[in-house]
Amino acid sequence: MISVAEARARVLEGLAPLPAEMVALPDALGRVLAEPVAARITSPAAATSAMDGYGVRAADVAKVPAILRQIGAVPAGQVFSGTVGPGECVRIFTGAPLPAGADTIVIQENTEAEGDRVTVRETAALGRYVRPQGLDFAAGQVLLEAGRRLNARAVALAAAMNVPWLAVRRRPRVAILATGDEVVLPGEPIGPSQLPSSNSPGLAAMVTALGGQPVMLPTAADDVDALRHLAAGAVGCDLLVTTGGASVGEHDLVRDALVPAGLDLGFWSIAMRPGKPLMHGRIGGVPMLGLPGNPVSTMICGLLFLRPVLRALQGLPDDGDRRESVRLGRDLPANDRREEYMRARLDRGVDGVLVATPFAAQDSAMVSLMAAAQCLVVRPPLAPPAAAGDAVTIVRFEDETLPL
Repeated sequence: MISVAEARARVLEGLAPLPAEMVALPDALGRVLAEPVAARITSPAAATSAMDGYGVRAADVAKVPAILRQIGAVPAGQVFSGTVGPGECVRIFTGAPLPAGADTIVIQENTEAEGDRVTVRETAALGRYVRPQGLDFAAGQVLLEAGRRLNARAVALAAAMNVPWLAVRRRPRVAILATGDEVVLPGEPIGPSQLPSSNSPGLAAMVTALGGQPVMLPTAADDVDALRHLAAGAVGCDLLVTTGGASVGEHDLVRDALVPAGLDLGFWSIAMRPGKPLMHGRIGGVPMLGLPGNPVSTMICGLLFLRPVLRALQGLPDDGDRRESVRLGRDLPANDRREEYMRARLDRGVDGVLVATPFAAQDSAMVSLMAAAQCLVVRPPLAPPAAAGDAVTIVRFEDETLPL
């Protein structure tokens, strides 16, 4: 068995970002930029008003009350063609270009208007409520770097930069192949020794959340020829992920089926719990991850191994597995020689410190507790007993698709 760290390094070895493609701005959410994006315009293009009020000369309102003559109005989207002279003002609205001759804004709350006479009650310093040209950004300025996953704020910025199309990494196509005579699709009739397949839908959701495109292959029966035939459906994909059939046993057939079909097998066992029977290799040039069949093992291995693979294929930086230290919520016995990942809830103590409390039951078939967990408590190999209150390492479950 190899360590989790070594397995992760070998899974990522040789992976390169996928080619770029152009997408329209409305389709860019969640995509990863392949090229830096520079502004096509200067924003604002000219000095503009930040408030509704009057464009004036600061010298004319240095002493108040000051009475000015209104010579025009300029709403947003229009330009005043004249020039503000001594003792004059122009009615202006937020976002409108500052009229020539004006150098400050008096907000409407500080004025009284009667006909074309405007009485200013409070002074306004030079440049008050004026957004100078280029306050936000200048044409040619790079504001979005390659390798950034685009959220709603980034999409809004690209739109403000007047950029309608973006070069992004192609979504990784991930073929998902579940194995086993015992699994059926959710909603289908279930025999006495069968169960609904949660691995394929869960992995498909994970792939989608991580920016990939799942390709759902039919469930393979426990038959070498059937599995080999279905695995051929991964042609044209960027990754093949299998679930089940990865451990050493009479009905574990993935290795027997795919090695003769050209699978270059890298490793098939790692020192972790749950998730020991994990395979990695390449078949027909396509990277392959063979995940365990137990649903919890599948999702944890997906978090630890599938997630970094999909990040690498999209050109995202390797952020490790985002480990952090918190306080342990209950006593734990000594660990054996395998690195353990315990499902746990995450709360904040009365002193504000985060506390991770592993569930009492850690069976790798308990999907309900996996869904209820907020984090995984990580216990190193041969860790001694730990007491409540000790520092402990966790990996959080985080939503990858937050739009902001």
